[in-house]
Amino acid sequence: MRIDIAVFDGMDELDAVGPLEVLRRAGFDVRLVALDADRAVTCAYGLTITADGAPRSDAEIVVFPGGGWVGRAEKGVRAEVDSKRWEPLIADASRRGAVLASVCTGAMILASAGALKGRRATTHHSAWEDLGAAGAATVVRERVVDDGDRVTAGGVTSGIDLALHLVERFAGKQTADRIAGDLEYRATSPAC
Repeated sequence: MRIDIAVFDGMDELDAVGPLEVLRRAGFDVRLVALDADRAVTCAYGLTITADGAPRSDAEIVVFPGGGWVGRAEKGVRAEVDSKRWEPLIADASRRGAVLASVCTGAMILASAGALKGRRATTHHSAWEDLGAAGAATVVRERVVDDGDRVTAGGVTSGIDLALHLVERFAGKQTADRIAGDLEYRATSPAC
């Protein structure tokens, strides 16, 4: 399973790093990818990440983290939405049947590209209204919403839930349970 996790300035660190660890523990080929892969990305809380490379044209899953949407930060999801620079990648991934996934307000990147129009989806509780306005069938109070080739998760810490869901879906419940146990992780709260 080839999985790309998009990284960009202003994203929430946990939205990318949580899923990265879970998905790599499952043995998937997971890469952090940036459109400007030749420079480091500075996350919302100062962590600097160097991408593994540019997005792959054969990634089977592409994950978008959130960050900065609710607080209207200068960098983060709003800046990525305004730039429209991820739209060609999203359109290509959609055309070839890749699963598009998001953590927290990363759903707004997918929604702004039209990838969630009429689709069941969730995001951070403070962005539910924005998600609906962008055409998604917003689902509230579900941590992870799986709508086939669109999988979204609500809230910053939901990246781990999203990744465990993907592991269960593509590698089986036993593998997901083993990883959750190794991490001593128990999902206990619904999305806000």
